Amino acid sequence: MSEISKDKNVDISSFNNNQVDIKQILGQYIIHWKWFALSAIVCVIAASVYLRYVSPMYNISATILIKDDKKGGLASELSAFSELGVIKGVKSNTSNELELLRTRSLAKKTVKELELNVTYFQEGRFAKKEMYKNMPIKASFFNTTDDFLTRGLGTFIIQVKSPTKFDLLNAKEVKIGEYSFGQAIKMDRATMVITNTYNKKEASKSTFIISIGGLESVASAYRGRLNVSKGNEETSILTLSIVDPIKERGIDYINAIIDNYNQEAIDDKNEVARKTDTFINQRLDSITRDLDMVEMGIEGFKKENRITDLVADAGVFLESNSSYENSALTNQTQITVVEVMLDFLKKSTIDDVIPDNIVPSGDAAPLVSEYNRLVLARQRYKNSGTEANPTVIFNNQQIEAIKRNITESLINLKRSLQVSQKDLERQESILGGKIKKYPTQEREYRTRSRQQTVIEALYLYLLQKREENAISMNVTAPNSKIIDEAYANPSPISPKKNVIYLGAFIFGLFVPFSLLYAKQLLDNKIHSVKDLEDLSVPYLGDVPKSEFNSELISQHSRSATAESLRIIRTNLEFMLANIPDGRAKTIFVTSTIPKEGKTFISVNLAATLALTGKKVLLIAMDIRNPKLDEYINVPSKGLTNYLSSKETDIDKYIFKQDGFENFYVLPPGIIPPNPAELLMSNKVAELFEKLKDEYDYLVVDTAPVSLVTDTMILAHFADTFVYVTRANHLDKRMLALPETLYREGKLPGMAMLLNDTGSEKGYGYGYGYGYGYGYGYGYGPDIQKPKTWKDKIFGKRK
Repeated sequence: MSEISKDKNVDISSFNNNQVDIKQILGQYIIHWKWFALSAIVCVIAASVYLRYVSPMYNISATILIKDDKKGGLASELSAFSELGVIKGVKSNTSNELELLRTRSLAKKTVKELELNVTYFQEGRFAKKEMYKNMPIKASFFNTTDDFLTRGLGTFIIQVKSPTKFDLLNAKEVKIGEYSFGQAIKMDRATMVITNTYNKKEASKSTFIISIGGLESVASAYRGRLNVSKGNEETSILTLSIVDPIKERGIDYINAIIDNYNQEAIDDKNEVARKTDTFINQRLDSITRDLDMVEMGIEGFKKENRITDLVADAGVFLESNSSYENSALTNQTQITVVEVMLDFLKKSTIDDVIPDNIVPSGDAAPLVSEYNRLVLARQRYKNSGTEANPTVIFNNQQIEAIKRNITESLINLKRSLQVSQKDLERQESILGGKIKKYPTQEREYRTRSRQQTVIEALYLYLLQKREENAISMNVTAPNSKIIDEAYANPSPISPKKNVIYLGAFIFGLFVPFSLLYAKQLLDNKIHSVKDLEDLSVPYLGDVPKSEFNSELISQHSRSATAESLRIIRTNLEFMLANIPDGRAKTIFVTSTIPKEGKTFISVNLAATLALTGKKVLLIAMDIRNPKLDEYINVPSKGLTNYLSSKETDIDKYIFKQDGFENFYVLPPGIIPPNPAELLMSNKVAELFEKLKDEYDYLVVDTAPVSLVTDTMILAHFADTFVYVTRANHLDKRMLALPETLYREGKLPGMAMLLNDTGSEKGYGYGYGYGYGYGYGYGYGPDIQKPKTWKDKIFGKRK
């Protein structure tokens, strides 16, 4: 491919092929810039509409400190009670507390408390708006069944008709009935009452949607949205956050989660104190009755024996024995407490805590504290799981082991106290022998008095423990301290306007790009000379799209089509240079399939040749489907009439074209029933012999080679074949046919012509500077033209 150029100083090899390819690729898309702009504008407008009606999402967060004495979290305000021995240091595992904040039970309790399973929406002009607090309507539920919270009631539509009336519709917008505000509406699993705060202005204007979801599903949704994160391993600070379209609801949910978490922690801590209080009160009631009976017995004994003070006479002697008696009393008290504890352990279950502030000093006291801690931990794990939870099973094993240790420790302590008691009693019996002189009444009185003292001491002991336990219950602190209250970031985290607009703009560019790219991938048509580069067939030139389908070139034509045909005429002169003078240069025009413009090329090529002053004859040999009459007014008789008759004078069928001095036309004539046989007659050879002597050029319009054999029959009469290929029409796979015909030499002097180029901007060529586009590469004035005409016409392109 080459062309005539005036500048011989630039070497074509200096051009960067990659750069040209990139420009061509970009040009294929830039040509459609209006579609890119329109798509981008539409997407940006759609993004603005989306941002107008989409609900913004806000991030609500709060920060709490888990009170962990290992990390400085123990409440200093409780230190005033530490000397009473009722405040125990609480050691919290931050990772465990983090998981407790995200438990399903805590989420369910919070959702139920805030009634978040009931959501309200108000229908707007284009979208519905969710409401929370200060709502125009309110739904209340009564006489609920067991599965109301589990399954909910579904979705209902409230169409307000007046300040007192409304229509109730189901989710499918089927009317259930007309009701009054405040009227009880019996539903499947509950009785619903709708109340309103409407005034007359607002009446019959609004439509509301009430959705009553199942507590489990709503709680799971909120639980999934709640994010609890730990600052770092060195602190016990946790951050709770949730994303919600309504700031107030997110704030309420975070605050309620923290409050319920603290309340559960307080309840856990107070459970031991409550059970201890119950145990102490029960024992006080029993001991009070025993003490009353003993005191009444002493009173009766003194009245019966008229005794007022038996020890006054033996004060000095008994003084030495007082230490034994005191020890015996203390020892007996401890034995009683141990027996009571052992009896309690036998009756207690794995869920019961052990009173820990009445255990006598010894190995059992720390074991009781550890036992109570494990029981409380088991209850919390059990609430978040099942009995089959490995943690619960392991916890049960620990509780049973410690319980056995406590029992064994108390039994050992009881044995030790009993041994001591026996020793004390032995000492008392020795001294008792020394006071035989005292009356029997004295011994009996002292026995009764001892019983009174023991019971009274135990009574006072339990009263003290009850007060200590009451103090512990009233000063129990929450498990966490709020550092930053729940706060909603004023700027929504989504949608991000800049990102949405940028994404919409990019998407707007991507849509036409993807469509064009897909079109190119699926496109199998020939568009430009670039699609012919892989052929070995010489390239004659291209003809841009004509402004008129029936255009006929004249002397004064300056259209792109006329200029391109003049270039092709020049290139044909190179191809026909070997034809001797005095003989017509015969040019056959054919194509692969119909409608590629071969008749248009034939007519205008003949006209272009005639304008040079040469005598040109256009022969219409496409006798099966002639199209010549679309460009030239031709008579009905022509070539076929001549060939099918015994007529010997062809000049009777040839006419001169109006407006031209040397342009003659041989019409096709009537369509014969046997075109192939007609073209194989001897008269065809005689015809060409005669016409080649009378004309300078013979331009023959022949049939497409892929459909019929007519052109192959006549091929040996041609000096050159102009093989017309139409852009945007012929399938690329059909190029195998001209390639085969050229390689096998079936069409003499064959050269390709690309027709109808430039139908899309970017494929055409501009004219007007006087530089031809003969070989099709489009060399301009800055490109050195090829050195020889053989390189231009017959050179193979790779």
